[in-house]
Amino acid sequence: MAQPVSVSRAARLVGVPRAVLQAMVSRGELAAFDGMIDVTDLLRRFPRTEIENTGAFEKVARIRDEAFGRRVLERSLPPREILAQRLFGLGQELADTRRHLSAYHELVIDLIERIQPKAAHDDDARDWYERLEAGLARILAAEDETTFDAMTEMLKVVSASVTVKPGGQQFLVEGNDSILQAGLKAGLGFNYGCGSGNCGLCRARVISGEVRQLRHSDYPMSAAERQQGHILMCTNTAVSDLVVEGLVARGPADIPEQEIVARVKDIGNLGSDTLQLHLQTPRSARLRFLAGQFVTLGVAVGDDDAVATYPVASCPCDERNLLFHVARDPADPFASRLFEGGLEAGDGVNVRGPIGDFVLDADSERSPVFLACDTGFAPIRGLIEHAISIDDSQSMSLYWLGTRTDGHYLDNQCRAWAAALDEFNYVPVDGADPVADGGRLASAACDTLAPGQADFYVAGPAPFVAAVTERLAELGMDTARLRCTRV
Repeated sequence: MAQPVSVSRAARLVGVPRAVLQAMVSRGELAAFDGMIDVTDLLRRFPRTEIENTGAFEKVARIRDEAFGRRVLERSLPPREILAQRLFGLGQELADTRRHLSAYHELVIDLIERIQPKAAHDDDARDWYERLEAGLARILAAEDETTFDAMTEMLKVVSASVTVKPGGQQFLVEGNDSILQAGLKAGLGFNYGCGSGNCGLCRARVISGEVRQLRHSDYPMSAAERQQGHILMCTNTAVSDLVVEGLVARGPADIPEQEIVARVKDIGNLGSDTLQLHLQTPRSARLRFLAGQFVTLGVAVGDDDAVATYPVASCPCDERNLLFHVARDPADPFASRLFEGGLEAGDGVNVRGPIGDFVLDADSERSPVFLACDTGFAPIRGLIEHAISIDDSQSMSLYWLGTRTDGHYLDNQCRAWAAALDEFNYVPVDGADPVADGGRLASAACDTLAPGQADFYVAGPAPFVAAVTERLAELGMDTARLRCTRV
């Protein structure tokens, strides 16, 4: 009989987003217990033909690899030592299983042979004989579950599943990733600081499973902490499936304000009046933030400072690489310095934050609808990338109003999302008036929606936000499920 599997691993095997399985569990369509999916139920919902067709997962994986701000994403096998340990453990399990199966098989065959002579004359004996024969035939014919078990065991070799208590979040550790890196890529807001084994903020307690240290740590872990199973997630990887106890940020209040000096990695043109500023934080001081939040940037300009607050336009799964969309604005000294060539690669920029509560509702099962105007797309881009990274939604819709010459400055990326993700709807709208066209955009977004069916995320100039909010209320949408930010 196939063993229960975690939601993350089940989603990987059947080739659907994790949110699809989570929604099925919440609706009672899939049996689950303590975060594990019942495989018999899973096979009933996803026949073998679907298990072998992992195209949906591959498309999402490709978007995760290519569409995010991170420049390098390793998709390699684990180190040889980790593979050897996993294969050794799998070999022990296989040997034990074969030994037990052999004993059980011999016992069943012996019983059948003993009962068979009596079956012709004894009704009870005949009934037991037929039950044993039928049961043995069912076990030998259980090809789907055997195939599923084999796929599950193979996935255990190349990746380990981690469950975080008490929240129950799950993710997979792949390649050379540490537990912390894998959790961040999966969109979890772990508590951490340096990411290199010095500060100790990513300390967690291993409840079950085996870990292996990847790199040296200077953090002075006490003997008592080690005895209790404490590790640093940034310096350890998972050898087997793990259950750990750790802190995960659930909202903006869980993220402290930080101040670091980042370096300019690149300044690129997104359009005639829009630049993308790419900052890279030091390895010893990463920026913790939630998708959709803002930070304050500052650089020295003579005797004064050029300071401005911008939304982060990238996913926190790549916390070292921060992207910002900066529009040409003579009233913004930071933007003026950027457009005039006053910043170059390698220059230091003071980063302070994060601030704001324009973040995804982690507990919502409703589909998000994003409405942006011009550079209001920046925080929404972070939200979308975050939602993709954690398979958070079965469907998403983006309505983007462009009122400037380069209003849809990342139109190709949005179209790539729509092409690669079956349930992603992208509607670009040209306009000139954020108020009138904002109301029109809200109406278009609600054409196929019933009240209470979606969560709305609105970002753009203040007049646009006000017009969209008013129109949504007129259409009967629940404004309690509306999150807005002005850009």
